[in-house]
Amino acid sequence: MKIGVVGTGYVGLVSGTCFAEFGIDVTCMDTDTSKIARLQKGEIPIYEPGLDDLVKKQVAACRLHFTTDLDTAMKDADAVFIAVRTPPSVTDGQADLTYVFDAAKAIAQHMRRYTVVVDKSTVPVGTGDRVEEIIRAQNPSADFDVVSNPEFLREGAAIEDFLHPDRVVVGTESPRAQQVMRD
Repeated sequence: MKIGVVGTGYVGLVSGTCFAEFGIDVTCMDTDTSKIARLQKGEIPIYEPGLDDLVKKQVAACRLHFTTDLDTAMKDADAVFIAVRTPPSVTDGQADLTYVFDAAKAIAQHMRRYTVVVDKSTVPVGTGDRVEEIIRAQNPSADFDVVSNPEFLREGAAIEDFLHPDRVVVGTESPRAQQVMRD
């Protein structure tokens, strides 16, 4: 199995690293070239206890990779996780979904095979439908499903929360996507 993760912030980096710990080949992608350069040198841009050692371990095992190229992150990926920031809007405090929708547009342009697109970012109800509409508009022939898989990570305990969750929520109507998520 191969996974792409779009976004190397708190959720993306922890999730990607922990998926690699499960034995999955993971490529984390970010548009921030300086952040990716730091990660490729083994420098962790966030603080989470134990994350630096886990990243080093997974990079050494050739299961965790970093890139600024979405095509590289998506090559042969069974699933692509959108883990970009959703800051509160300055006007009404609701989640600003600009980065999520931009990621969906970009993902659509790089789809070459069946792909499960996973909303991992903290998003409101209905976002998955909008992500699906965006991908379909950008790439009408794309073979994909959109899945919701919200994160429940606490800062300072995120690795433990990911590796030993008290719950895992996966929302999809597609049996095909459900099987990929189970795998």
